[in-house]
Amino acid sequence: MKYLFVLLFAGLAAGAQVQKEQLNIMPWPQNVVINEGNFNLTKNFKVNITGNPNARIFGGVTRFLRRLDGRTGIFFEQGFITKLNEFPNAELQINCTKSGKIGLYEDESYHLDITSNKITINASSDLGALHGLETLLQMLQNNSKSFYFPVSKISDFPRFTWRGLMIDVSRHFQPIDVIKRNIDALAAMKMNVFHWHLVDDQGWRIEMKKHPKFTQLASDGMYYTQEEIKNIVKYADERGILIVPEIDVPGHGSAILTAYPEIGSKVITLTGGTSEKNIQGTAIATYGIERNAGIFSPTLDPSNPKTYQLLSEVFDEVCPLFPGAYFHIGGDENEGKDWDANPKIQEFKKKHNLKTNHELQTYFTMQLAPMLKKHGKQLMGWEEILTKDLSKEAIVHSWRGPNEGMPAGQSLVDAVKKGYKTVLSNGYYIDLMYPIASHYLNDPMPKGANLTSDEKARILGGEATMWTELATPTTIDSRVWPRTAAIAERLWSAEDVVDVENMRKRLEHISFRLEELGITHIRNKDVILRNIANNQNIQSLEEFSKVSEPLKGYTRNKGGTEYQMYSPFTLFADACGPDAKDALAFDAAVNQYLANKSADNKAKVTAFFNKWIAVDKDLTALSANAPLVQPILPLSKKLSDASQELLLVLDNKSTLKPADLKSLIEQCNTKDHADVELSVYESLKKLI
Repeated sequence: MKYLFVLLFAGLAAGAQVQKEQLNIMPWPQNVVINEGNFNLTKNFKVNITGNPNARIFGGVTRFLRRLDGRTGIFFEQGFITKLNEFPNAELQINCTKSGKIGLYEDESYHLDITSNKITINASSDLGALHGLETLLQMLQNNSKSFYFPVSKISDFPRFTWRGLMIDVSRHFQPIDVIKRNIDALAAMKMNVFHWHLVDDQGWRIEMKKHPKFTQLASDGMYYTQEEIKNIVKYADERGILIVPEIDVPGHGSAILTAYPEIGSKVITLTGGTSEKNIQGTAIATYGIERNAGIFSPTLDPSNPKTYQLLSEVFDEVCPLFPGAYFHIGGDENEGKDWDANPKIQEFKKKHNLKTNHELQTYFTMQLAPMLKKHGKQLMGWEEILTKDLSKEAIVHSWRGPNEGMPAGQSLVDAVKKGYKTVLSNGYYIDLMYPIASHYLNDPMPKGANLTSDEKARILGGEATMWTELATPTTIDSRVWPRTAAIAERLWSAEDVVDVENMRKRLEHISFRLEELGITHIRNKDVILRNIANNQNIQSLEEFSKVSEPLKGYTRNKGGTEYQMYSPFTLFADACGPDAKDALAFDAAVNQYLANKSADNKAKVTAFFNKWIAVDKDLTALSANAPLVQPILPLSKKLSDASQELLLVLDNKSTLKPADLKSLIEQCNTKDHADVELSVYESLKKLI
């Protein structure tokens, strides 16, 4: 009778209507209606395309089918999609009225209609249809025997037109497979801009056929050939992604000046005490590629005509590789030290009535605008480019906030009020290891800023920024994903979609779907932990990583010198990420216990303490043949000691004085071990 009841319940559950709350869609659509019934998948499932789409839709639908049969194990009869209206009676009908253009302001909306025997995606362009296919994949449900889509209607469109991710490939070069899998993930999350930071102090990453010294002297042999760049641009185009390249000038110039020191601003002193500028004679300063992180002095000389000649030739060669309408010239963090020390540059400022280095940089920036405009490119730069003389055609990229001593989002408000289009990155610096909620609740549309409708329209959207001082090809995915999916939702979904707990629930499912696309954020963690464990059992390391997070901000790399670009990034901090899983669960258990000190709630808290005590013993044993475990033992012991005492506290058996108990807990707030911190510290404090 018991088994009959279980089977009956399973049957009822399989046929039950799916509720909106059960869906794990991300970004959350603008409008979702769930109705009764299901569309059941079989091997006869086929797709038909009508209308006038771009040919990218054929590859997009083929990839959709392969991901769907990969997930379900169903041997679909349909293979590769190559032409329009191939199967007029297919169960999935896709209609696109026009060919989508890669860029801003394109109609990316779609309407998804699922009935019990037919699915329809209607979209103005194939870009919207691709978004609809991603939503359909996320709608997939299953019972014990089959897969199905719930009968439903979804109408959807993005809130912002610029929804981007920047990856820095200068600090740590990221191979082609890293770039491509991240482009796939961007498309899955309905993002549409890949900002490719290609040049900085630590390396030049673009093959230059007319100026080979860039890669010969300033790349360490790690760069993309022009054919590889074209291939990646095509790959992105097929997935609806715009690529915006960045060559950072005039500051962050170490790599450029390593190859072409004659356009540098540094003054050198010749033997005998005579001073010589690099433009005036044969005495030229030497530069080298930077191996550390930070802000450095090497800066291009804005008074030297050769500077503009070289940059014009660079743009002539690089711009045709990127068909998109935007080119990022950086422009950030120029301290102007070499400008201040160069008498010729100071004379140039006086001659052109440029009172400050900021005005001098604007002069420099405006020389680049026509070079780019010649190739149909619109200039974009970090917020430091913004002055009263900057062309209104430039896009201002807002990045500074409280970390830089400025109010959050202030530069964005200043830019739109002065008539500039802008993109927000402040609050989306995913390399800083901040918790996901801080990104998720950070909105490009500033609250209380009193903006007009025209000013609001100039806020194009936002961009997650992934600087790679501390990220290698092995670890970068774990720093970008899955948190960037939450940023994608902020940039796509309605402004009032802000339930953090609901987002976390959906994100856990999305995280596995990202792995389906080749993202390595889950699997590579075990690779690092096995290395740390010297190929022994990694369970204790895995458990301890669930309460450990890398140090936040730039505190892991003090002064930018603790780690060089060739340092090992195979340590415990590299395996850990923000939002440590057990820390969140423990905090919930503590809050539940403090609200109701029942035996069950107490047991949930003490289970964590007992686990951490056991983990400390296991880590100590593991370290006997694993030297890389040693740095985390002091931290593990502090958590174990606190756990043992708190078990006594909960049983009213503790003999410690309040001050000593507080001190014991306070030791769990240390930042001195293995470049990680215990993410349970605040929750532990609640218990005392």
